[in-house]
Amino acid sequence: MSSDVEERTPYVGALMLAGWQWVRARVYDGVRRAGYDDLNPAHVSLFRYPTLDRLRPTEIAERMQITKQSVHDLLTHLDERGYIERHPDPSSKRSRIVRLSAKGRRLERDVRSQARQAEEEIAAILGPRQFAHLRDALEALAPRLDAGSPSAKKLS
Repeated sequence: MSSDVEERTPYVGALMLAGWQWVRARVYDGVRRAGYDDLNPAHVSLFRYPTLDRLRPTEIAERMQITKQSVHDLLTHLDERGYIERHPDPSSKRSRIVRLSAKGRRLERDVRSQARQAEEEIAAILGPRQFAHLRDALEALAPRLDAGSPSAKKLS
């Protein structure tokens, strides 16, 4: 790296990470306030868009970019508390499929509601025009990043 390059601001990745961490904290805090006091942020993160329902644990691990063992531990916690059930995968004797229980579907709705509220807070901070530009830019960027790398995981 050239010594004449001035580092004035964080890179775009660091800025996007800061936004993501803020939203994640807002969602988790809202879920806790809604009475889900038996979950930690990692459990709540499993309920991100589009859904956890009908996925194999290996698909969840890939999407979350965490180990299969970590997913197993998180799913076991959710299963023991009635948020999910694990059923045999009809297409594979060795695999299981995660299904949301009624309690899990309520949690998923609450997570989405909190995510929507966090988005509304960002819109209020930026104003409607600047927020629309941000959303448009991210919607244009996400599929291009996903398609541009063979190892990229589906953005969700």
